[in-house]
Amino acid sequence: MPKVTTWQLSAGSAVIGLALAAGLIAASGPWDLGQRKAERDWAASRSGIGGADHGRAARPAGPAPAPSAPGVLVALGGTGADKGRAPAGALPDGKGLAGALDPLMRAPALGGSRSGVVIDTATGKQLYGSHAGQPMTPASTVKLATMVAGLSALGPDHRIATTVTATPDGKRLTLTGGGDPTLDRDGLRALADDTARVLRDRGVSSVRISYDTSLYSGPPLHPIGPNDNIAPVSALMTDEGRLNSGSSGNSGGGDDHGPAPRTGDPAGDTARLFASMLAHRSVHSAHEPTSGRSPKDARPVARTYSAPLSALVERALTNSDNDIAEAVARQTALAAHEPASFDGAGRAVQDRLKKLGMPLDGAHFADGSGLNRHDKVTATLLATLLTRAGDPAHPELRPVLTGLPIAGFTGTLDQRYTHSADATGLVRAKTGTLTGVNTLAGTVVDAQGRLLAFAFLASDTDSPTAAQSALDRLGTTVASCGCGR
Repeated sequence: MPKVTTWQLSAGSAVIGLALAAGLIAASGPWDLGQRKAERDWAASRSGIGGADHGRAARPAGPAPAPSAPGVLVALGGTGADKGRAPAGALPDGKGLAGALDPLMRAPALGGSRSGVVIDTATGKQLYGSHAGQPMTPASTVKLATMVAGLSALGPDHRIATTVTATPDGKRLTLTGGGDPTLDRDGLRALADDTARVLRDRGVSSVRISYDTSLYSGPPLHPIGPNDNIAPVSALMTDEGRLNSGSSGNSGGGDDHGPAPRTGDPAGDTARLFASMLAHRSVHSAHEPTSGRSPKDARPVARTYSAPLSALVERALTNSDNDIAEAVARQTALAAHEPASFDGAGRAVQDRLKKLGMPLDGAHFADGSGLNRHDKVTATLLATLLTRAGDPAHPELRPVLTGLPIAGFTGTLDQRYTHSADATGLVRAKTGTLTGVNTLAGTVVDAQGRLLAFAFLASDTDSPTAAQSALDRLGTTVASCGCGR
């Protein structure tokens, strides 16, 4: 595996970065979930991996292609045959960038420990570094590592199955979780419809129901304890265990992201809801569902699937979704034949990143979401993950870039950068926040049209608002700095 510093990407990389940063389409062609359909098809054909439930069930047909869209952004200086492509801008001067960033890195708001790095994605060259190899607590920016590992191990088209099995006589049903935290009431209702239809054909109207969560192992409760930011990690849950969710998406007054009261028994609640849905379809159970594995002679009678992993990754990064992040980490563990637990997932993520040639000195993955303070990464690792996600040789990783929040517009950056004309709509970055920890890692297209990856981490901060503002100034400076060209 060649080192990141030897990558030679095409001149079109800058335009791809500009399109991603501005949220526009840089060239004609069908798009699906923020990624070119052709890239996704190539990734799937190269990897030979993916599929729901790790090959134990037939894969569903992929999502319908998005309609073709005309080009809406022509690169500066691009005409005729060059339409949609850009000449590579001048490489930023490292000394100029250091002169602009160093004073900002000394801001008291960044606390007692801070690190930062800027990398040119087209060359892999480090343009700026300040304690860039120092392992620090990343908070939610660790999701970048989780998502890169998951996409690499499973492929962007991987879907997670939730299955209903029945014994030959149809009288014992088992709702088996595959690890999809985004299963909603509509998906559960579809399972009930299909199950009731099969049982009606068999003349069965009375059943016993159990639910199987054995795919996951280890403690379900995150080490932080009961918390509105994450539900107990279970292979079976509905609406991420949120107690305020509506009947579909955000309907009914519920939210699908952000802190919310969580159930302490996501699997049991899901099974009980499923049983009530069956009862409305004239399939009754005399007893409440109980936990238990599907009998060996049981066969599937209904199945539903999550959205493709590419969509889950984008959603997890945009909204900093902890439940999806932990699910992706466990799916990565299953693909690596590791236990689907916090420990097994951490090993699987680290092993997968090692296979990708990532700089892992001092790295430790205690969870997939970044809620655990024992997570440790370097600024260099975060920026290198983003650089690799932009590598044309790894289109399967592109959702990591397309899922990044857009400054002043989407996700966890929708209320930040709103007064910075030099960065609004141009900076795309994953945020990270714990008490005393503030981080920012993302991409920006600089004044010359080059796509740069950056990461800034701060610990022992006193004010999250002041720390976020200091980090935002660093991102703005990377975007606007002429840097001695």
